[in-house]
Amino acid sequence: MADRVYTGAERRRRAGLILRGSKKALAGVEDARIENAIDRIDDHAAERFDREAAAARQQLEQAQQASAAARVAEQAAKRGDRQAARKAREAAQDAERRAERAARRYR
Repeated sequence: MADRVYTGAERRRRAGLILRGSKKALAGVEDARIENAIDRIDDHAAERFDREAAAARQQLEQAQQASAAARVAEQAAKRGDRQAARKAREAAQDAERRAERAARRYR
């Protein structure tokens, strides 16, 4: 799986730098500034990926905790409150599934 996430601007900038570097390479000129700029873009994208992955894992963990708490609350609910507790559990499980789908991108 990918280990970095590029923004649209980074993709365009990186493609332009690669094109310019390719043209210079064909002309026999090597420009370290282009390589350094591409490396900086790659580093920023990798750092962003790491931050987003950590946030997704944290969000998943919180959703799992909320889902577990809702299941326990549903089991402990009295007869009249069970319907509300069931809806709360279903909502918590839906949130957990959404968080799992979001976190799956970063595995």
